[in-house]
Amino acid sequence: MGSLTYDSSYRVDFDDRVLAHLQIVIGAKLRRGEAFYFSWKGGDDTTEGRTTIWLHASLSLRYQYSADSQPALNRHWVEALTVSANSAGGLQLLPEPGETPA
Repeated sequence: MGSLTYDSSYRVDFDDRVLAHLQIVIGAKLRRGEAFYFSWKGGDDTTEGRTTIWLHASLSLRYQYSADSQPALNRHWVEALTVSANSAGGLQLLPEPGETPA
C-alpha cells in the first residue's frame, strides 16, 4: 500500500498500482499548468463518503510506494483517468477497466 501526500500535510493511502496510474495522469495535467479537482470514494480512515482535493502546481505532492518496482501500466486505465481529469468535475478515481468495482 502506497500513499499520496498532498501539500506536505494530508496523506491518503492507495494501492501501489492505483498510485502509479494517478501519478501519470496528475503529472501530465500539472506539467501543462492545469489545476483541477481530484476525488475518490472514502475519506480519512473511512469507506463512506467522498473526498475531493484541489490540485495545483504550486502545491507539493509526494508519491510513496511500498514496492521497489513500478507496476505495469494499463494504457486504457490511463486514458480513462485522463478523460475524467479533463472533465468539468475533475479527476475521479475510476476502477481499472476489466476489474469489478469494490
